[in-house]
Amino acid sequence: MSVRKRRKRHGILLFFILLLLFGLYLYKENTTFGVTMVEIEVNGLPESLNHFRIIQLSDIHDSKFGESNSDLVNKVNGLSPDAIFITGDFIDRNRYDLDQSLEIVKQLQDVASFYFVTGNHEISTNDEEHIKNELTELGVKVLSNESVLIGNGEGEQIAIGGIEDPLSSNLDEKEYVEQVINEAFQDIPDEMFKILLSHRPEQFNVYVERQIDLIFSGHAHGGQIRIPVIGGLVAPGQGWFPKYTSGVHELDGTIMVVSRGLGNSLVPVRVFNRPEVIVVTLTSSTK
Repeated sequence: MSVRKRRKRHGILLFFILLLLFGLYLYKENTTFGVTMVEIEVNGLPESLNHFRIIQLSDIHDSKFGESNSDLVNKVNGLSPDAIFITGDFIDRNRYDLDQSLEIVKQLQDVASFYFVTGNHEISTNDEEHIKNELTELGVKVLSNESVLIGNGEGEQIAIGGIEDPLSSNLDEKEYVEQVINEAFQDIPDEMFKILLSHRPEQFNVYVERQIDLIFSGHAHGGQIRIPVIGGLVAPGQGWFPKYTSGVHELDGTIMVVSRGLGNSLVPVRVFNRPEVIVVTLTSSTK
């Protein structure tokens, strides 16, 4: 065999080996998840809520991690949360399996308090009231343009608010978000620390204008394909090279945590974009 033919054969073999390795990498990246730890200092945080631990589960899209989601359940349980936030797209309209996703809540309902807001997929199933009712029966606090207070009830409290996904309205998205944030926090004192659960990160400027302290959001799926240094490639509501796809964003005292989410929808594959569970710990500011 000539040297040229040997090199060609070796080149083809190397190509298929690399292709196989990349395929194995993609499989692992799309069937397992990581945990992202975030600590946020809060000025004037009530002492009773110092080191309050929140787990954010976003964009589950009826995905599974282990039998009956045991991998996800065991991980969340082991992280000992004080609250669990589900920030929309708990289910997927294209392969709707509510019972499968409810299993997560059933197995964790005694671990921590659950709070839920809709995403666009809940709305587009036209079954959102059934979804909300099922969650409510399991003890989940469904936040529909409203807020609740947590704390020790002696003046040391913070507000957790949540808004419906804009798909539920015919209003312009920005106009709708402005309106329902006002509705959600209408009875909350201005000086009280406010947490907002809202599916859509692209409305960050509205959250800043409304002086929300901390937002939990998702929807962007991490940009689906993450390009090193650059970030996400595309996201609904933001288009190409979106700004808000992952991590912590801060502007004028407002902080937004954006989850890359756990599942996929129309696009079934993530690249360099592992699903994630976010753990946020609130601590009293030392400033």
